[in-house]
Amino acid sequence: MRNEQVAELLEDIAAALELKGDSGYRIHAYEEAARNVRELGEAIEDYYRDDKLTEIPGVGSSIAEKIAGYLQTGRSPYLESLIREIPRGVFELLKVPGIGPKKANQLYRTLRVTSLKELARAAREHRIREVPGMGAKTEASILKELSRLENRSTRLPLFVAWPLADAVAEALREKLNTDLVEPAGSIRRRKETIGDIDLVVGETDSGRVERAIAALPLTKEILSAGPTKITFLTQDDFQVDVRVLPPETWGAGLLHFTGSKAHNIALRDRAIAMGYKVNEYGVFRMDGGQRIGGATEREVYDILGLPWIPPELRENLGELEAAEAHRLPQLITLEDMRGDLHAHTTYSDGRNSLEEMARAAIARGYEYLAVTDHSHGLGVTHGLTQEAAERQWAEIEALNERLAPFRLIAGVELEIRASGELDFADDFLARFEYVAASLHTGIKQESARITERLVGAIRNVYVDTINHPTGRIVGRRAAYELDLERLFETAAALGKALELNGSERLDLPEVLARRAKELGVVFTLSSDAHSVEGLAAMRYAVAQARRAWLTPDDVLNTRPVRQLLRRWEQGAHVKPKR
Repeated sequence: MRNEQVAELLEDIAAALELKGDSGYRIHAYEEAARNVRELGEAIEDYYRDDKLTEIPGVGSSIAEKIAGYLQTGRSPYLESLIREIPRGVFELLKVPGIGPKKANQLYRTLRVTSLKELARAAREHRIREVPGMGAKTEASILKELSRLENRSTRLPLFVAWPLADAVAEALREKLNTDLVEPAGSIRRRKETIGDIDLVVGETDSGRVERAIAALPLTKEILSAGPTKITFLTQDDFQVDVRVLPPETWGAGLLHFTGSKAHNIALRDRAIAMGYKVNEYGVFRMDGGQRIGGATEREVYDILGLPWIPPELRENLGELEAAEAHRLPQLITLEDMRGDLHAHTTYSDGRNSLEEMARAAIARGYEYLAVTDHSHGLGVTHGLTQEAAERQWAEIEALNERLAPFRLIAGVELEIRASGELDFADDFLARFEYVAASLHTGIKQESARITERLVGAIRNVYVDTINHPTGRIVGRRAAYELDLERLFETAAALGKALELNGSERLDLPEVLARRAKELGVVFTLSSDAHSVEGLAAMRYAVAQARRAWLTPDDVLNTRPVRQLLRRWEQGAHVKPKR
């Protein structure tokens, strides 16, 4: 699917329009269209083929025409014409997180910076701090982001790579008529960014695998083919490495190519101490070389005296010791989730109505869905005023009568303003069933100030959760600076929750979530869905939670709705009925 590429095209057009000083309305239209395309549950090529591009919310005839042209030719004359009107190279500066159109223009006008290379040189020569309004802190941040940009330039975010890997694996299973096809590498460990996509296939005839790959509609070109490895490009130019191993060694190969390298080294060291050798071809006795296992991963672990270790834990961060002591956590699964606690509707910047979101949640087997439309302070989302919230509550009440026993929870994503104030006064907040506070603006403030805003919000008796606590967006925006230990300790002391957001944010990151768990924090897992399709992002939140060693007991929305509502009502505050 080319959804991600089309979304990026629309975002580039929005950025180019902003560089030109175009109207905020047009800019927002392209940004909204980009988000809706990214959240489509179907391939955008299908919408184009069926002449239904304008049925995508936010895509009018003008934007549809530009999408169609891009799908036909792989380029956008409109974007190219916009870029020609912008000073040479300035558009490239927008790749750096933290540099928006205004800063890019300012850097060009003041320093004549027209490339990332020139930007890095200006930062190293301490010339950026001389630009009005930027200073030494901005200069240091730009250098750091340039370094991160270079490191991640060839990596895909999990939410792009995982669906692609699943699609390739499923297609190969069907072509080869075998179940011995699995994604491996960092995708299987659910790392937040992925290099090349790795698959392991159990098959004795590599030529048969090569022919199957060549016949896949998503294959663009086979780059190389040998007896144990086939490398090909997808139609979107993503590289896929397929390892071909005999079925009797498939499990050992899957384990080896899943990694991590540190986990594999620790396993090999354990094997040597037990008189064995472990590699991608199986487990062998050191005294004679006899292969004694390798058909499945469980067989390998069993020979080494260990229970099977979930791939998400294979980072050599204590998982072997926990396995040996029979203390591996019973990791949370997608099936444990009873509901989603972060979703948007047309009452703010969502694409679907309350009823559509409710029915989509029911279709996923959920018992409840918290409706958390933005409050009005985040202006671009056209969020809830008090009057709109009243209307929404009435609609929720009526839907709950019709859809019982399913339950919509009347919540809000409450804006923490740059001043630290909350969008609604306490007497109105008390009328929501669930309040999740978020920070979207003022993200360049000093660490101490951002910390105070988040801690101040979580101390409010009516706030139940802090959403996406670090503010990061994978591959696009780094986390803001704050005192996370203080936030974690405050949340734990007050019994408040922190979110693991399954959208492109993947926030909290797993290392921080594991630390928060150690301090006694409880969590919510959510999709941050802005459409019915967006609810599928829960699987990324669950993956992040598994990497953080979280169990169902660590997560609030594995619990029945009555238990949740009772927790919020009988905690540090009592919310009166509306």
